[in-house]
Amino acid sequence: MNKHLEAVAKSYNKSIEDGRKGINRYNDLPEHITNHPFYTEYEKLQESVGQDSQRAEIKTFLSPKPHMKLIDLGCCLNLMFNDYDKWPSLYYGVDISPQTIDLLEKYIKKENLKVGGLDCASIHKLPYHDEKFDIATCIGVLEYFEEDFIVASIKEIYRVLNSPGRLVLDIPNIDSPVFEINQLIEDHMGRPDLFNISQTQFEHIIKDYFEVIDKQNVVGMIQYFLVKNKSEVRCHIK
Repeated sequence: MNKHLEAVAKSYNKSIEDGRKGINRYNDLPEHITNHPFYTEYEKLQESVGQDSQRAEIKTFLSPKPHMKLIDLGCCLNLMFNDYDKWPSLYYGVDISPQTIDLLEKYIKKENLKVGGLDCASIHKLPYHDEKFDIATCIGVLEYFEEDFIVASIKEIYRVLNSPGRLVLDIPNIDSPVFEINQLIEDHMGRPDLFNISQTQFEHIIKDYFEVIDKQNVVGMIQYFLVKNKSEVRCHIK
């Protein structure tokens, strides 16, 4: 797990470094990706459905308010490019890439933004006390990891959310041919997707921790709209 965490961090560090040079590797994908039979469908879905943290459905479901604390898990640059800086809730960001956190800190200072904090950490070991947050996002993160990491992360997210805290997260839709495009792109970026469980298995993992309010297909991924179970978890995942 640790080696793959390092690889993911290194890849996102490189993306930040490239971005500072005006390089966007998503705009220069190799032909084995752009010539793939499902690449055109992938592009169409991006335009029509939207993907990742940009979707308006996320904010609508979380319904952020000024008194709320938001934890953005695997935050990337949502604060800069996906309008999270305009949410009324108090923003906290966690990312495994130190370059990402450094860039966000400079952006916050430049724009004179009020945030709760930024931390360079993995989501399976969060540096926060129990029930600190009201709402949470975890988009484009779990796809990189196998079941043991996913289980540990779900437990940590459950721990730091209050009741009935709301959470939006996503996992690969391994039954979707479009997900193969996501896999190829992430592999090209140096951070291969290792996700190795079915949708049914994932829902078994979360069932004692979160209630599924809705789930939506999003460009080879499934976004889950969840509420933390109010009752104490009785069946612990092993």
